[in-house]
Amino acid sequence: MASGGDLALTILGFLNEQPMHGYELKSRLAALTGHLRPVSDGALYPAITRLESKGLVERHEEAGAAAARRQVLTITEAGREELLRRLREPADLDISDQTRFFALLTFLSALPGAADQARVLSRRLAFLEAPASFFYEGGAPVRARDEPDPYRRGMLLIARASSQAEKEWLRQRIAELNVPQ
Repeated sequence: MASGGDLALTILGFLNEQPMHGYELKSRLAALTGHLRPVSDGALYPAITRLESKGLVERHEEAGAAAARRQVLTITEAGREELLRRLREPADLDISDQTRFFALLTFLSALPGAADQARVLSRRLAFLEAPASFFYEGGAPVRARDEPDPYRRGMLLIARASSQAEKEWLRQRIAELNVPQ
């Protein structure tokens, strides 16, 4: 979550669910992807400030549990519109990068309309179905069975199994979304 794009999306997504103070927001971010990409205060609070300056997030004071007052963040209507735009029209990196895609997927239910949700999932499926590998030889992807290094072969096998499971889920969910209601 170190880059600004997915951090902004995730902040807007969580605030769309409910107002919260910075520490609570940081806890939610850490629970979502902290083990992969921890979010430092040095990244989180400037991101919140940028969203505030764009009118996407508002801050107000509330009484705290003790005597101390705390700053509570709320998404604005413009922030909600920006969230829906980002969900409806994700950047290519939001589709291709697994961590960014999972952040997108976390909030995809906020996007009204099955057709819009199916379009996003179809983009991810198309990305996963394109031939790719971690390793290439002579311009062609190296297949796991042809990789002599056991660790590289392991990477390829794990990636293939994960990709197959994800593609199966995506096909199933797209079919469910495309059923007339």
